[in-house]
Amino acid sequence: MRGSHFTQLVALLDQLRSPGGCPWDGEQTHQSLVEYLIEEAYESVEAIDANDSEAMCEELGDLLLQVVFHARISQEQPGGWDIDAVIDGITQKLIRRHPHVFAEDSVQQGNHVSTTADVEIGWHERKAKEKKRDSVTEGIPEALPALMRAQKLIARSKSVSLPDPAYMVETNQVIEELGTEEQLGDYLFALVSSATSLGLDSEAAVRKAVLRRMQEIQSHE
Repeated sequence: MRGSHFTQLVALLDQLRSPGGCPWDGEQTHQSLVEYLIEEAYESVEAIDANDSEAMCEELGDLLLQVVFHARISQEQPGGWDIDAVIDGITQKLIRRHPHVFAEDSVQQGNHVSTTADVEIGWHERKAKEKKRDSVTEGIPEALPALMRAQKLIARSKSVSLPDPAYMVETNQVIEELGTEEQLGDYLFALVSSATSLGLDSEAAVRKAVLRRMQEIQSHE
């Protein structure tokens, strides 16, 4: 049943892009669809944050449409890839990135993990090796919002034994006192409010802090 539904979606995109289909769909390119890809991703996040199951189903469908749309566009180009290549690529990547699950005799091969932190570190190490990256800081999209970029950097740099600067130690004490995500959100909002009243750009400040931390990590690696 799942396969037939997905096949129907792919067939619909084929019809929309083919002669006699929809003029608007036929004119779209990878570049013209970027804004819709971003919009659908954010609308999916909004539905998840609202814990709205119906909206999640709808928005994730819209996001899936974008993936199929891009695959169809590429398929039309010489040497392009299709949706099967997309699916095969992510399937093989998941298998490679989870040797503790899929590799035979994973314990004997040193792939045994016991915690989520172990999985995250192993994932990033294997990803860096596959992409021939020299630093854990490479490959974090510059277009990400500053806070998301900071979180990505922190997650990837867990394997780097770099001492936390004094300001991070002090901040950890404050966060422990807050206790809940709601209190943390209010605290961050208060920081942004105070920064705004002083004429400071919070987004730019975090972005620059991320760059400084990246430089520290790269020097230490």
